[in-house]
Amino acid sequence: MKTVNLGSGSLKVSEIGFGCMSLPNDAKQAQAIIDEAITSGITYFDTADLYDKGKNEELVGNALKGRRQDIILATKVGNQWNPDNDEVKWNATKPYILDQVHNSLKRLQTDYIDLYQLHGGMITDDAEETIDAFESLKKEGLIREYGISSIRPNVIKRFLDKSDIVSIMMQYSLFDRRPEEWLESIGESGRSVVTRGTLAKGLLTNEGLKRAQKMGGYLSYSESELTDVLRKLMDIHDNVHALSLHSVLQNKTVASVVAGASSPEQLKETLAAYDESVALEQLDAARKVTKLDIYQEHRV
Repeated sequence: MKTVNLGSGSLKVSEIGFGCMSLPNDAKQAQAIIDEAITSGITYFDTADLYDKGKNEELVGNALKGRRQDIILATKVGNQWNPDNDEVKWNATKPYILDQVHNSLKRLQTDYIDLYQLHGGMITDDAEETIDAFESLKKEGLIREYGISSIRPNVIKRFLDKSDIVSIMMQYSLFDRRPEEWLESIGESGRSVVTRGTLAKGLLTNEGLKRAQKMGGYLSYSESELTDVLRKLMDIHDNVHALSLHSVLQNKTVASVVAGASSPEQLKETLAAYDESVALEQLDAARKVTKLDIYQEHRV
């Protein structure tokens, strides 16, 4: 498994990261998947305090016990659960971030977080206060680096201009190429992108046609467009899963694809796709048959 620098910071991450949100709640099953990931060379694990009201962090902390020094651990903050119901409100204030990091550390059973990410962001936030919170945590040694998880161009631009983030997590796939508008400028600024949703809810796997018929559409694609494009992608490469991963990883700004799995078998499929050869001509052909949309909202 190849490892890549995360921006110009101090972290090196595996090109395939593991998205922990998909882990089953059963501890033994989760352990089996985490073990498979580490054995296969995955060093980058991503969770969030939002997932299952913090229980996912607990699950991850237990599964990674004893191997902390071998992995890069990322989590996120900013979504505040109401203790009395399932409502979530956005909170990017400094006091909240400084308080919540200790809860995440406890659940993860660690004394530091490698990558602490703002789990969203709005243009109405006091960005300077939020940035100051992350900088304070970095000085304390509670986090090594920080980043954001956002697809909003106005939020991304503000953090690129005003902060020392090393990474931006964005949804990016052959069926959602909107980030391509910003990848060059993100890379030139010395930051990396880590991706989520690169398999487009399973559409960009070898089960894609079945899923397309059930989903009815995806983003700007109608059901008929999905099936038509999927057939074209299958003609380009007989493993759409591999084509989808390498189409994203080809861009030098992308450091890692964060992929989930609910079983060791699912994870093995992704790893096999990562290991499969995909020619540059095939990647070029895949881009020609997919849409290059841009973000319509949150631009100013």
